[in-house]
Amino acid sequence: MDLTGEALDWLGRPVSCRSCPHEAMHRDGRCRKGQACVRDRRARRVERFFIDHPELAGQYLDHPYFEVRAIAAKYADLFSLPPLLADPEPEVRAMAALRLPAVRVAPLASDPDRRVRIAVASRLAGKALLDMLADEDYYVRLVAVRRLPPELLPAAMADEEPEVRRWVARRLAEPRLVEMAFDSDPLVRQEVAERMEPKRLVLFARDADLRVRFTAAERIPAKDLDSFANDEDPLIRETVTRRLAAREE
Repeated sequence: MDLTGEALDWLGRPVSCRSCPHEAMHRDGRCRKGQACVRDRRARRVERFFIDHPELAGQYLDHPYFEVRAIAAKYADLFSLPPLLADPEPEVRAMAALRLPAVRVAPLASDPDRRVRIAVASRLAGKALLDMLADEDYYVRLVAVRRLPPELLPAAMADEEPEVRRWVARRLAEPRLVEMAFDSDPLVRQEVAERMEPKRLVLFARDADLRVRFTAAERIPAKDLDSFANDEDPLIRETVTRRLAAREE
């Protein structure tokens, strides 16, 4: 329970239960100052109020404090949410985008705020989601890559952000992984080495990164270990020796 801190409203004034329209609820114990209160500036206290009384959320969709509008949008009836797609605060628009049908939120794919576009990317599918791979924000593209079907992921294989490409390598169909075997980022190549068909891993025998070579040496068929036997790093050579010894036992 969040029992610390003075009960202040969004303007920094002490919360007054007597002037609250829900004062009767307070008397009955159905809301609690400093714990579950819609007038409190602390988001957790506001949310506790709506968890207990979701039927009141629709009354607060035009509240002057954006945190209250955003939290109310989480619990309000869906039919009351469309106007919030034009709310001046991105947190409110994002919450509405998370709840409304995808067809209603698709226009927000070009919203100026990344938080809204991230929310939209978590809802869209098909071409609308594929188009978000062109977003300027890497995290929007990352959300899209995590949700797109594997057959559409080649469109992101050359993304400028290594983290996006790593997610592509995690989900791309195995036959296409060879196209990422020489990616400029070693962590992308390591992802490829972890998923690529073992017989192809000889491609990494001369990789510049120890982590990539080690991953490949751990997975390559024993009959192909000779490709790593003279590696410059003792860890790789030890891996080869260990695996060969295990095969002979």
